[in-house]
Amino acid sequence: MTELERFRETMNFGSPDRLPNWELGIWGQVKDRWAAEGAPPQAYEGDWWAGWDDFWEFDRRIYAPVNMDIMPPFDYQVLEETDRYIVARHAYGYVTKALKENTAHGTRWCMDQYMQFAVRDRDTWQDVKWRYDPSTPGRYPDNWDQLAARYNQRDVPLIFKWAHIGFYWCLRQWMGTEALSLAFYDQPALVHEMLDHLADFIIQVTSRALHDVAQFELFIFAEDFAYKTGPLFSPRIFDEFFAPRYRRVCSHLRSNGVRHIMVDTDGNCELLLGRMLDCGIDTIWPCEQAADMNLLRIRKNFPALRLMGGVDKRQLAKGKDAIDAELQRLKPLLDAGGYIPTVDHTVPPEVSYDNFCYYMERKKQLLCR
Repeated sequence: MTELERFRETMNFGSPDRLPNWELGIWGQVKDRWAAEGAPPQAYEGDWWAGWDDFWEFDRRIYAPVNMDIMPPFDYQVLEETDRYIVARHAYGYVTKALKENTAHGTRWCMDQYMQFAVRDRDTWQDVKWRYDPSTPGRYPDNWDQLAARYNQRDVPLIFKWAHIGFYWCLRQWMGTEALSLAFYDQPALVHEMLDHLADFIIQVTSRALHDVAQFELFIFAEDFAYKTGPLFSPRIFDEFFAPRYRRVCSHLRSNGVRHIMVDTDGNCELLLGRMLDCGIDTIWPCEQAADMNLLRIRKNFPALRLMGGVDKRQLAKGKDAIDAELQRLKPLLDAGGYIPTVDHTVPPEVSYDNFCYYMERKKQLLCR
């Protein structure tokens, strides 16, 4: 089978020759650990996200370079810097205080402290709104026509470029979790306006790609709208604010040849899965095990939902027996299909190179079902 045929068969609960071999990536600190443990540079420098990596024998996929990110971004500005931390304004207009200690290859050991956000009311929203204009030059590369022609002859899955685009994601980037949580009640008209703008923006930006390319395999909403024990908003908030926009965008994508629509969220979003399915979302990732995203329970309750991720990263640090037990736990899903196993986010620095090699070896054996 080609990688495209394998992906489609897997996502249709069919009988592929084997399951796709995908992974996301590693923390920056892992690069230093694995290098110190004698790993060759190819083990930690390849393109894991798209699979163009011969070392680990990942299945490839193409991310079409359709830019749905903020354009232009806010200027990066350092506001304060000491030996221990740096305070800076970032691309989305928010200001953070970040510890320098233990930072490696762009990965911080702990989360930044968020101090200020760009959107506080309708007036400040205007300085963000214009940066999400679908007609901004650069949304498509100059060689798009040639790329589209190639995409129509591809033998690997085609996915819209993962971008910082999602309904909750963008609002949280603009307002912050606390202010957004209050805005659902204190400024609902503003929240509705921002969500409508986002829905219109996504539909307009993707229309050219959907016209030029016969089919895409996957569109990804980046969301991160859950924490360890549940969503960051109630089902009622989902129904009022998010569901109508998901339905609009999913209908647009589905009617124009997108096969699957995924929500990328950390934490436990199980309470919302039925609602997401009703809106047209059929895939969830990364299914964090520390947040009790129990894949066997989810598959039982939502049999049509495709799953990605779900391999408990904590078990990879414990050694071969723990890795074997973790993969064996997931074998019923591997056998049933509609599931692509990956570590349930990026690989953390607790995982040794030897342990990861063993995980990949055992996983590849099980992918053959």
